[in-house]
Amino acid sequence: MKILIIGGNGTIGSTITAHFSRNHEVLVAGRKSGDIIVDIVDSGSIERMFEKTGAVDAIVCTAGEAKWAEFNILTEDDYYIGLKSKLMGQVNLVRIGRSYLNAGGSITLSTGILADDPVVKTTSAAMVNGGIHSFVQAVALEIENGIRVNVVSLGMVEDAYEKYKDYFPGHNPIPMHKVVNAYVRSIKGKNNGEIIRIYD
Repeated sequence: MKILIIGGNGTIGSTITAHFSRNHEVLVAGRKSGDIIVDIVDSGSIERMFEKTGAVDAIVCTAGEAKWAEFNILTEDDYYIGLKSKLMGQVNLVRIGRSYLNAGGSITLSTGILADDPVVKTTSAAMVNGGIHSFVQAVALEIENGIRVNVVSLGMVEDAYEKYKDYFPGHNPIPMHKVVNAYVRSIKGKNNGEIIRIYD
């Protein structure tokens, strides 16, 4: 299987890359490093990425950002960070990437617990995550060629615990093997339009 992982050098992406690289051909794309450089904010950059990869069997995205700040100080431009990057970046990966997927291939997007259980300073991020969930459920009804689209929604993962623990009081860190299994389920399973929630 030929798997493209966008954000494959990040906290979650590197763990997924290490797992799938054992038995599959994995291409890593990233904004600053990887086999291919891509900025998912720019649809032209996404097009150029796929022209380099050619046909693939699975597309995984663990990239995308959104502004974390108190609601009272968030500006319109602050909201556009998440809308252009994490939301439309992933939407465009589906919109463009479907043409580069082999029949029966899969696309796995990434969000997080904020869509269902937001914490302070996450108004923008929670909104974006929720939008992706709705998009995945809707696009699964129409996407063709046997392609499946799912989203993995994670709680605070173990490898990011020290960085984010103050934002998530009382939350249980998600073991990295559970993180990997969520992506395995999306890529190798038969589910389509599913929000794969791993929150505990």
